[in-house]
Amino acid sequence: MHCEVTSAPIDLQSLIERVRSDTDGAIVVFCGVVRNHDGGRAVVGLTYESYEGMATEKLKRICEEVASRFEVGDIVVTHRVGELGVGEASVGIAVAAPHRDAAYKASREVIERLKREVPIWKRERYVDGEDTWVEGVEPRPADSN
Repeated sequence: MHCEVTSAPIDLQSLIERVRSDTDGAIVVFCGVVRNHDGGRAVVGLTYESYEGMATEKLKRICEEVASRFEVGDIVVTHRVGELGVGEASVGIAVAAPHRDAAYKASREVIERLKREVPIWKRERYVDGEDTWVEGVEPRPADSN
């Protein structure tokens, strides 16, 4: 398992190569990208900030917990921080598993929990020059998941 928060662009092929093994028959890749709109407003980019050490540790815990629930071979997660433009990848997740069902379910759980639990914050920049922090989902205690 490998989890990181980085300012470098996300290379999806490297995520695939990290999780691929001869024992797994499925690799599911999720790539979250910056879109050009949100809530009826034209978006020109995003800025992500995080508490990097805590974010990386939380990502690792999430991946370990997800791997314990589903039959997966490996999970890799990379989340960008810094300024991103429309079309750039903000998060990449690769999950390898012997079968596709487990890979899909594990990937979905990782992204949903990442958005709820990991200390990464997003500020949207709009065409009109304004910007605002995007309200996220309130973190929940681990025992209520």
